[in-house]
Amino acid sequence: MKNRTEVTEFILLGLTNAPELQVPLFIVVMVIYTITVTGNLGMILLILLDSRLHSPMYFFLGNLSLMDFCYSSTVSPSVMARLLTGNQIISYSDCTAQAFFFGAFATVENYLLATMAYDRYAAVCQPLHYTTTMTTSVCACLVTGCTFGGILTTSVITSDTFSLSFCVSNMVHHFFCEVPAVMALTCSDGHVNELVLIFMASFNIFFALLVILVSYLFIFITILKMRSAASYQKALSTCASHLTAVSIFYGTAIFMYLQPSSSHSMDTAKITSVFYTMVIPMLNPMVYSLRNKEVNSAFRKVVRRAKL
Repeated sequence: MKNRTEVTEFILLGLTNAPELQVPLFIVVMVIYTITVTGNLGMILLILLDSRLHSPMYFFLGNLSLMDFCYSSTVSPSVMARLLTGNQIISYSDCTAQAFFFGAFATVENYLLATMAYDRYAAVCQPLHYTTTMTTSVCACLVTGCTFGGILTTSVITSDTFSLSFCVSNMVHHFFCEVPAVMALTCSDGHVNELVLIFMASFNIFFALLVILVSYLFIFITILKMRSAASYQKALSTCASHLTAVSIFYGTAIFMYLQPSSSHSMDTAKITSVFYTMVIPMLNPMVYSLRNKEVNSAFRKVVRRAKL
């Protein structure tokens, strides 16, 4: 309660202070968000409508698209509203909620990427046991575990951050309430809180990366043993999209969260944040659909059905 009496609202400095750039940036963000919503909701709809996509791989992909849509929607609409109105004020409770929901959705996606790597391991390395290993109940339990892990760890990080005292400044050098940017404003000793953030983020990222690396180690060993060129190409193509998404997601996450706030500028952090809050959710549906024959086939089938 002490925290609430000191600061009741924050001022987001936004993407830029230049008035002439507000409208062009609004248009760019709106286009990116429109593509993001269309791509991710379209992917979910395709998976629901086409029975050929009712498999563990596409079940996880549908959940990944849902997380992309959700965590992009916690940031992009508010950014567009502020670019259009010029009102950079956000209440303390809204800032807390935005930080929590963004962190929760992003962390669930982190675990989903690891789950998808395990699914690819089961499909490539144990194809004969795949249907008995990745059953409907197992897939549901894995997604539930990802969701629970995301909510739990984000609850700890958010409560730890907003338990700090903010009495010097309420100007957040960011375009949304991201934990490192808010934590930088504290007037109390935040070293322990920063260590908690780094520890929790490190655990989330490196645990998921460990699962991904081990899974792909076994996958590549299995692929190298394949004598059939067709089997080799098929196994490699099923993993290529996932590896691309993993590289983009973890590259930006590691840069943003796994270093002390004093070691990089907030301007650099904002650029990185634009990439993983807006660009990655837009790219993921493209990455998974452009080289996926089953998704393209399902899309053409839905289009033909719509014309009829």
